[in-house]
Amino acid sequence: MISDHKLRQDVLDELDFEPSVDAAHIGVSAHDGVVTLTGFVSSYGEKLAAERAARRVLGVKAIAEEIEIRLPSDKKTADDEIAKRAIDILKWRVGLPADRIGVKVEKSRVTLTGDVEWQFQKKDAEAAVRHLTGVTGVANLLRVSSPVEAPAIKEKIQNALRRSAELDASQVTVRIEGGKVILGGKVRAWHERDLAEQAAWSAPGVTEVQDRIEIEPLLR
Repeated sequence: MISDHKLRQDVLDELDFEPSVDAAHIGVSAHDGVVTLTGFVSSYGEKLAAERAARRVLGVKAIAEEIEIRLPSDKKTADDEIAKRAIDILKWRVGLPADRIGVKVEKSRVTLTGDVEWQFQKKDAEAAVRHLTGVTGVANLLRVSSPVEAPAIKEKIQNALRRSAELDASQVTVRIEGGKVILGGKVRAWHERDLAEQAAWSAPGVTEVQDRIEIEPLLR
């Protein structure tokens, strides 16, 4: 079993390695596979990047996210300015149905509403506004509405899992309920769990993914 001390150091090293994160202001503690991130960053995007970096580390079973966002005073923007820039960037983003996406900004937090046809459009819309100056959070309420072909969804997901060189597809189970995909089984690390979830979202017609995969890291 990986010791708390080693897990903490591995997470710190990964944060240091991540170019989009200023690790100097982030604290890390670890206990029985649960990692707590504290401190502060300058943007919402940097906060998410820090969490993703920690999840990549072998032995991390759960993350307690306590990082604060502290915006430099000269970069704060009013809600109406953020909203205008969010609408503009959605229009410029190739492949997004900007006319079907609603934007609301309250206290620097952006809420996206409306309908898109694919999960990647939902993710791209959030990514487009996440790094705008002044944004402290994004509530992505976009709905994925597309025809569902349940019999084909499972096959497409399982084929995608088999193609992955980093994942043992035989250890992951897939169940389909309408447009919802339920993943189960066991993997060795967070990044393998993420790969399985990405494969599930890549299938056409998927509107929801429930990730129930357990993480059982190998002993070092």
